[in-house]
Amino acid sequence: MKLLHATGVEKAYADRQVLRGVDLSVDQGERVGLVGVNGCGKSTLLRLISGQEPVDHGRITLAGSVALLRQVSDLSGRTVGDAMDDAVAWHRDLLLAYQRALADQDMDTASTCQDRLDREGWAVDHKIDAIMGRLDCPPKDALLETLSGGEARRVALARVLLQQPDLLILDEPTNHLDADTCEWLQGLLGGWRGGVLLVTHDRYLLEAVATRIVEIDDGVSVSYDGSYTDYLIGRAERQARLQLGEDRRLALMSREAEWASRSPAARSTKQKARLQRLDALRAVRPVRREEEFHLNLSTGFRRGGALLELHGISKRYGKRKILDHVDLVLRPGETVGVLGPNGAGKSTLLSILAGRLLADQGEINRAPRLNPAILDQDRTGLDLSRTVFEAAGDGADHVVVGDRSVHVASFLGRFHFDKSIHGQKVAMLSGGERARLLMARLVLHGANLLLLDEPTNDLDLLTLQVLEAALMDFDGAAVVVTHDRAFLDRVCDRVLVFEGDGLVTAYASRVQHLAALAAREAKTRDQAANAVAPARAAPTGPVSPSIQPGRRKLSYKEQREYTALPDQIDALEAELLALNQQLADPATYRPGGPDLTALSTRAEALPAQIDTLVSRWVELEERGG
Repeated sequence: MKLLHATGVEKAYADRQVLRGVDLSVDQGERVGLVGVNGCGKSTLLRLISGQEPVDHGRITLAGSVALLRQVSDLSGRTVGDAMDDAVAWHRDLLLAYQRALADQDMDTASTCQDRLDREGWAVDHKIDAIMGRLDCPPKDALLETLSGGEARRVALARVLLQQPDLLILDEPTNHLDADTCEWLQGLLGGWRGGVLLVTHDRYLLEAVATRIVEIDDGVSVSYDGSYTDYLIGRAERQARLQLGEDRRLALMSREAEWASRSPAARSTKQKARLQRLDALRAVRPVRREEEFHLNLSTGFRRGGALLELHGISKRYGKRKILDHVDLVLRPGETVGVLGPNGAGKSTLLSILAGRLLADQGEINRAPRLNPAILDQDRTGLDLSRTVFEAAGDGADHVVVGDRSVHVASFLGRFHFDKSIHGQKVAMLSGGERARLLMARLVLHGANLLLLDEPTNDLDLLTLQVLEAALMDFDGAAVVVTHDRAFLDRVCDRVLVFEGDGLVTAYASRVQHLAALAAREAKTRDQAANAVAPARAAPTGPVSPSIQPGRRKLSYKEQREYTALPDQIDALEAELLALNQQLADPATYRPGGPDLTALSTRAEALPAQIDTLVSRWVELEERGG
């Protein structure tokens, strides 16, 4: 069953043509990932599909119910509970239809309603509580007008999931979710019975969920079958073909233009046809060359001692413990990731590092030349009433990049801001475009300590890769709070994890944290099972030394295995990092490159191998390693 069928969709705002002819379809059970650079028209297309805006040309046909999660939450009602009740109105209508059919002796309708109620559940209160709890939503009596942006976003996501639509449309659903909740959402979407149209920068989510990728490129749509990895390969091949065709067109047009300039007035039919062919070549829309986009955050800072040291830092809000004797040393050239559930205190830690917030206890040592800059979740620091040009240069025509004076228009071009939007108000920019503009301002700031709170939110995949490369080459230090698992795995040298009650633990990687967490959970399950198992009768005589309870020491073979495991884990993590960097490099996808299938297969298999080795190391450690 085709849930969505869009053909020839066009949309323009004033003289800016956003969509020039988009074709898109979603079938029952299909999960389509929608990708493209910021400002290409992805969110515009979603608004057109959901009926929030009319199309200029083309047709959109929908079958069944549709629910849209927008980037900016639009919640109805007074409280969170009102928004949830509105989301499950379909269930009340279904129950009424069933009761009405029984009263009217319409057994066919009653049977249809009963089948769906059996499938979806005759009561939905437990489903509301489960989804609200999993998404860490505020309580039902919380007023919608008092919610933060992240809280409103999670309530909006819970709302569209509870609507159980035939077609689920999600615009950046992982924004403001922690990594564990992203994993849960990934599993939920993978088993969604209807159709899913998904816009996300989360590459792990795309790879795991999408059955097809559609790219909006220069106002038109291009479909690629398969996963995100298949899309990367197919896109590289298509770009190579298009560029080859464009080079041939330009060469032919050059020859024909040279002939036309040398020839006398064309009188013969043959000459006229040749001139018409030249006009046709000129009329063809040129293939847009992909401009290299580089982000250089380096400051020339001389690497030496630590930039920042925290010793025994503690912070409370009332009786709630946020940080409990936290130690941290930040050195130039390293990037530290921060993980933890929403509200754990990650943003508080960044504010303390930036000097915006004072700790209750502990010592902070800052290097004399420390120059921090913070990018917060709300993307503050931009005057929405200014134009893009004014915001980039703070009203000046030129900015200083390094030791050179650069015109603001040229500077903006480096960040993929077309001249057509330099005069546009910042308020009209998409979330990703605002993030890109803030990154441009970070370059001008010359900071040697970057504090980035959810920097990947709303970024397109191209800008995401550019940011990754910039952080890996950064000569200062960076602390990154992000739910983006791929970003953490590729960029961060180590991670700090908020584990509750102010405890912050350092791990070598996110994978190591997950392995340690799995080992702790397994140990807890074993202890619970032992607690409920019937106790064995205690022996009445003296206990033999051979059965004296205690910790069994490691054998010689196990001790050698325990000693070797850290090096094996480090080697596999280094290999995984190298593979991820290679897969993120566009040169990998050029003709004659390495075996992409083998690279992808190895990259997907390594995390499980690392997980197994870490679990084994934890087991041996607990037994007396």
